[in-house]
Amino acid sequence: MKGYDIISIEDLNDQQIQEVLSLAAQMKAAPERYRHTLAGRSMCMLFEKPSLRTRVTFEVGIASLGGYAVYMGPTDVALGKREAVEDVARNLDRWVDLIVARVFAHRTLETLAKYSQAPVINALSDIEHPCQALADIMTIFEHKGRFAGVKCVFIGDANNVCNSLFLVGSRLGMKLAQGGPKDYQMNADLLKTIQANASKSGGSITICEDPIEAIRDADVVYTDIWTSMGQESQKHNKDRAFEGYQVNTDLMVHAKPDAIFMHCLPAHRGEEVTSEVLDSPQSVVFDQAENRLHAQKALILKVLGGDIG
Repeated sequence: MKGYDIISIEDLNDQQIQEVLSLAAQMKAAPERYRHTLAGRSMCMLFEKPSLRTRVTFEVGIASLGGYAVYMGPTDVALGKREAVEDVARNLDRWVDLIVARVFAHRTLETLAKYSQAPVINALSDIEHPCQALADIMTIFEHKGRFAGVKCVFIGDANNVCNSLFLVGSRLGMKLAQGGPKDYQMNADLLKTIQANASKSGGSITICEDPIEAIRDADVVYTDIWTSMGQESQKHNKDRAFEGYQVNTDLMVHAKPDAIFMHCLPAHRGEEVTSEVLDSPQSVVFDQAENRLHAQKALILKVLGGDIG
């Protein structure tokens, strides 16, 4: 994986996904073993969107491995406005070992990767969120001990988080379902890829409008905010479209009694999820947040080719 661009979760093959997960678990159990594995290595964080979890976990992650990060926020670079994306990539390529980019448009990542020899990691785009997906499946395995046959249900919009989670889950033999309004269901081309993955792994994918039908007998229940950053103009329409899709105790009773609840955060309490569910014993949202650190440390180490002994 040394030198790889990780723009999509599909940039990793099945073996590489398992290697990242295994390394993440080892790093979580014995972080001191990896303290100097990236001594002196540099990472530039290009963020068009603000962040709590992504920024902190990447900065703390590379620092704990002996490297360091340079953060460039939304007003520092103004990608494509103050300076062309390809020119930013060519400059950064001369200075840093790794680019981590959190962007509005997926094509921005593709341009960065095209014009930079330094590897590029997707820290969120409008299409995918592969780092979140890696942390999510790490969390699922910690709580369920397996992937094959685990039913994972996403309630709400088939957004970037759902896309990456289903792309990786379909390769691990999981039973996937999305419950969402017709206009907010998974993209047809992406769905074909997920269906092809599932047919090879023994998994499955179901898309429906009825949240109760989707969540029935679920092992994992996942939701996300209905209106993401950059979609503020759509909030009114989305709020109306997603009436009836709130994850609350009335909906959770249709999942398995030992189902876990997941959310990538931030959560809008009282909108897509109630506080009663978010704060319940079934909720593993802060396990997910913690695992962003470990999964991303493993990904950084693999991409930069650090010496792990």
